[in-house]
Amino acid sequence: MKCPACNNLDSRVLDSRPVEDGLSIRRRRECPSCGKRFTTYEVVETVTIAVVKRDGRREFFDAHKLMLGIERACQKRPVDPLEIAKDIENELQNDLISEITSQDIGEMVLARLKEIDIVSYIRFASVYREFRDIDSFMEEIKSLNKRGRKKATKTAEVEKND
Repeated sequence: MKCPACNNLDSRVLDSRPVEDGLSIRRRRECPSCGKRFTTYEVVETVTIAVVKRDGRREFFDAHKLMLGIERACQKRPVDPLEIAKDIENELQNDLISEITSQDIGEMVLARLKEIDIVSYIRFASVYREFRDIDSFMEEIKSLNKRGRKKATKTAEVEKND
């Protein structure tokens, strides 16, 4: 780290400690050339994620906006929308994705909701997949019932073989 007093490119770390938010580290440094002490902060660099909407527009990813959409589907259900939104944001950051479609994000939400709460899944799917009538709902529910029966049959077979 460059010394702010003499521009020496070398400095020695005297002390490191996390900042209260837990998202950065405060370091006390000393320049070996002039002896000046100074403080630096180290933070994790995040990737700016662009979301490509259905109409081709691009927006910056907004975890709060995602959480609000999930929250509507999970109203009065035992689901934590913040946890799902943070999980998706972390996955995108960890995969270093700089651009993603809104459809892909919607599918990520649906996959998580399907595992957690089927009612929230149906609510979110009804808006995300733009169900137009009762037949659209029924098709989705029938496909979930088929998967549920297959899963239950496999579980019963495994228990029977044990």
